[in-house]
Amino acid sequence: MTRFLWLPVCTCAFAAVAPGAHAADPASADAAAQIVGLFMQSCVRFAGDATGLRAWALHAGGLQPLPAQAQQAFLYGLPGEVFDASTAAGKLVLISESSGACSTMTQSANGSDVVKTLEQVMQTSHIEFTMTREDDDAQEKVLHHREYSASQGARRWEMLVSTVKGAAPGEVMLTTSP
Repeated sequence: MTRFLWLPVCTCAFAAVAPGAHAADPASADAAAQIVGLFMQSCVRFAGDATGLRAWALHAGGLQPLPAQAQQAFLYGLPGEVFDASTAAGKLVLISESSGACSTMTQSANGSDVVKTLEQVMQTSHIEFTMTREDDDAQEKVLHHREYSASQGARRWEMLVSTVKGAAPGEVMLTTSP
């Protein structure tokens, strides 16, 4: 699985809200719902299909590509495209690698709310998933990773959920890879 470094996210307008998020803080629940909603609509729906993902992002999703220099900040020299998916409530980005890997990233969400929301939405969507590994990042000590194997029918993919440790909101990245 690809693990990305954390970078500032750019701004734009796109709302993707996932049902079923519950948290003590409504703003935290909304941030978790937005990142999970975008992830489900894009990376999970088009897992391994970079062409389909990019067509959806431009046409159905209404997302705009970031300028070339900003894209490279998220791609680290890998071929791909990066789209701004921010909302009035927070900064979001969609990263589509040409290899088929896909990530959604937000500047600020509560990690435990994101994991809880993601697992609830996957169950509701009849996606089978198993957490295969959980650990703290060896280099970025503030990051925590959860790896999953997921499937729906004949489709199978791997997922990585990277969050900032602790109860305070921080950067979150959700990734699928074929």
